[in-house]
Amino acid sequence: MADRSEDVQKKAPALPSAAQVIAYLRRHPDFLFRHPELLDMQASPARHKDEQVVDLQHFMVERLRQDVAKLRANQDEIIANSRDNLGTQERIHKAVLAMLEAETFEEFIDIITGDLVLLLEVDVVCLCIERTEGYNRRPKLDGLELLEQGAVDRIIGKGRQVLLRDEAVGDPEVFGGAAELVRSDALLRLKPSKAAPNALLAFGTRHPGYFHPGQGTELLSFLGRIIEFGIRSWLDLPKP
Repeated sequence: MADRSEDVQKKAPALPSAAQVIAYLRRHPDFLFRHPELLDMQASPARHKDEQVVDLQHFMVERLRQDVAKLRANQDEIIANSRDNLGTQERIHKAVLAMLEAETFEEFIDIITGDLVLLLEVDVVCLCIERTEGYNRRPKLDGLELLEQGAVDRIIGKGRQVLLRDEAVGDPEVFGGAAELVRSDALLRLKPSKAAPNALLAFGTRHPGYFHPGQGTELLSFLGRIIEFGIRSWLDLPKP
């Protein structure tokens, strides 16, 4: 007898009847308001069963459901983008702090072309400088590339400050020996001083779509201004 009673207790409780559900909802009219996801699981009733009559109410309910689904998808996308932006902001801040800790100009350049690769989670960072009459030798530091005069305007576009490309073939002129890795890049114009040549900061990654034209460029521009300030300070150059 004891075993039988235990078996009865282990049985799942009976589900409420339709009448009990209706009574519960009447006592709690805000239940569906507090659980709106349940509405998506319900089939909306048609007001007319006659095939000759168009049920506009049913159509409107389905349209509203589709709109709600789209709004939820947009909300999820906004949340994901916000998280990405916060992550990018944190990485940019760490990069700036790393550059501020440089003790020599060579170390400053090495942080830009080396440490930023890890801090910004890209595959290659290059600092490209146009040739001048006083300096036309190939830089000895890794990550520094020498460009012909006028190359910055040609590569990034005259008057353009930032260029983001989701599908790109790595340019050896910009990325040197690492060009074969690059499938998406971000190019940032640098003009530290009137006395300094035009320059280009290039970020490259092997993942297509990592950079794309729809992305915000404020954080990259901020990083560029910090680098310009650092170059002016280390080389004692006048402001632009």
